[in-house]
Amino acid sequence: MLMTHIPQMLVSDRTGWDEIDRSHHSSRWFLRSLVMPMSLLPPVMYAYAELMHPGQVFPLQVPALTMAQLAVVGVVFYGVQVAMVAYMAMLIQRMAQARGHAAAYDGAYALAAIAPVPLWLSSLSLFVPSTAFAMAAVVLAWFASVALIRHGVRPLLHIADDRAAHYVANVVTLAGVAAWTGLLVVTGVVLSILLGWHAF
Repeated sequence: MLMTHIPQMLVSDRTGWDEIDRSHHSSRWFLRSLVMPMSLLPPVMYAYAELMHPGQVFPLQVPALTMAQLAVVGVVFYGVQVAMVAYMAMLIQRMAQARGHAAAYDGAYALAAIAPVPLWLSSLSLFVPSTAFAMAAVVLAWFASVALIRHGVRPLLHIADDRAAHYVANVVTLAGVAAWTGLLVVTGVVLSILLGWHAF
């Protein structure tokens, strides 16, 4: 149900959002039903791209990554993504509280879990062996994620004031870009360590 509403949630503060708010799903529900399954997509698709069309999307690894190395990179990438959503939820809640709004953690977690959905889905572009196509998908996904943050702040955090909602959305957007960029850096560091670990 949630995924079918995503296109409308990109342009509306009500459609889809109100239903999520009324459902009163806990952070554990979003973790189990959305974050954990969706976080599997990027590491799985990365492994697919490396195995099925090496060098056509990412720089060619010499020597090529083994299945064990891909598995370790995938596990680390997966774990960091799940942790990042929890971190973003905490940040969202604190930003709302700093503006005088008693935002519930469950609502903050819901927003933190929904916002990266386009980024997770963009990893499906790795089915196409093209760097340009993958980059275009990621850029579009970033715009979509920003739109979800901007439209989700008001209904999920119950911020009625336009200026406060705008401020929280801006801070969360900047923090989100920094956090997910950091995620890529961490994954890159792990990948570099594995490549240098010849005995792995």
